[in-house]
Amino acid sequence: MSGLLALDAWIGLGLALLTLGGAVLLRRAWAGASPRRPWLILGGWGLLVLALVLSVFLLGVARGPAVVLALGSTLALALVASGVEFRNARKKAARELALEPSERRRIAWRGWLRGILAGPLAGIAALGCGLAVAICAPGAVQSRMVIGGLMVPFLWAGGMAWTLSDDKILRATAVLTGVAVVTLGAAFLKGAL
Repeated sequence: MSGLLALDAWIGLGLALLTLGGAVLLRRAWAGASPRRPWLILGGWGLLVLALVLSVFLLGVARGPAVVLALGSTLALALVASGVEFRNARKKAARELALEPSERRRIAWRGWLRGILAGPLAGIAALGCGLAVAICAPGAVQSRMVIGGLMVPFLWAGGMAWTLSDDKILRATAVLTGVAVVTLGAAFLKGAL
């Protein structure tokens, strides 16, 4: 019986070394960009999968993956904790410089599209949110109308600021269009019923 436990312990130690190797490779890949980064990621995940597959064959279907996941997560946590940096809370951070402008090339249609998104489309989305609250929310009619009406300028300003500061125009277009369609659709359906 004790020989079997010793064998399991050696198997567990071997699997722990495999998972530690995988975690070290993934951490090195995470530390910075380099030409070796894809290989480090592939090697790290490969070692982790190998440890998981070997554990199934060596320790069983139920016990093997449980042992590897417990050992792997503990070792990965220890590895991440080894890089903890302690900072002096009283030390003031250096004053940050102003944000740099977007590095994208300036194109006239992008500016016009950004203006259309920030103005009319953000306004329509904000109006839809206000109408949806005024029509669909529970409560007294007067309260719903006041809350819905007060929401519109703040939401419009937020949508405008987000659209002008976000570098991805397609994301802003999709979100604002989706919000407008859903909220106006909900208000129309509730009002029609």
